[in-house]
Amino acid sequence: MQDFDITQLRTFVAAIDAGSLTAAAPQVFLSQSAVSEQLRKLEERAGHPLLVRSKSGVVPTPAGERLLAHARRLLALSEAAWRDLHGVALAGTLRLGVTDYFRTAEMAALLARLGAQHPQVRLCVTVRKSDEVEAGHARGEFDLAITMRIVEGSMRRPAGDELRREPLRWAAAPGVRRARGEPLRLVALPDTCSVHRFVVGLLARRKVPYAVVHVASGVAGLHSALAAGLGIGCLNESALPASGAVALPAPHGLPALPQAVFRLLPPRAGEAAFVAQAREVVKAAFA
Repeated sequence: MQDFDITQLRTFVAAIDAGSLTAAAPQVFLSQSAVSEQLRKLEERAGHPLLVRSKSGVVPTPAGERLLAHARRLLALSEAAWRDLHGVALAGTLRLGVTDYFRTAEMAALLARLGAQHPQVRLCVTVRKSDEVEAGHARGEFDLAITMRIVEGSMRRPAGDELRREPLRWAAAPGVRRARGEPLRLVALPDTCSVHRFVVGLLARRKVPYAVVHVASGVAGLHSALAAGLGIGCLNESALPASGAVALPAPHGLPALPQAVFRLLPPRAGEAAFVAQAREVVKAAFA
């Protein structure tokens, strides 16, 4: 019979999403050796190497990328069938507020995957700055909200479920550097953005002269300004554009940057059962 084992496919997807076999093991309730064995059998079944393994983790091969797309659809259908037969289909309208900095290049794919896995959920997604998302969540405008905060030293851990943590980077178009003796040409979002406020505060504390030469309305606009060579900006690592701008290589002479943490805001009092269910689904999809 020419087919794939659904359990092996689930392990395969978990390994790619987690970035390593070690990280995937607890997600599929297996030992690392069992994960390795399942992936070996899957590669044997596929007739192609599916993963490139290295000390830093795993990434899919071209054949792995092709199988990954099929695997996600098969797993979504399997889950939908189970929910349907058990009468627990997730259904309703989910208002989701997301910071503009969250996985910029991946957001559409993540939302599409969430919609495919839960077709009876109507997603209403609003992308705003973190402060605006937090304020909207407090007012009851969003059922679930994902925001970004900059973390430094012993700063108290923000409330909510941490989804990911990643470094901030100075970024510019290839070849753009701060001219010696001249103020840093800074491109940023408006001063209502927490990253803007952090960066100008950091530069002031370190006595780095700067001038804000371009203010973009959103991260996409910031990408365009950086690609055009207008100046240097600050972005979290996953928000760096696929082309047009890169992280400045060291030594760049600018202050070191801390990490940013993305979190799913904690539930408000009286959260509906549907939202509580959706919270677990979003945590799994977006983590």
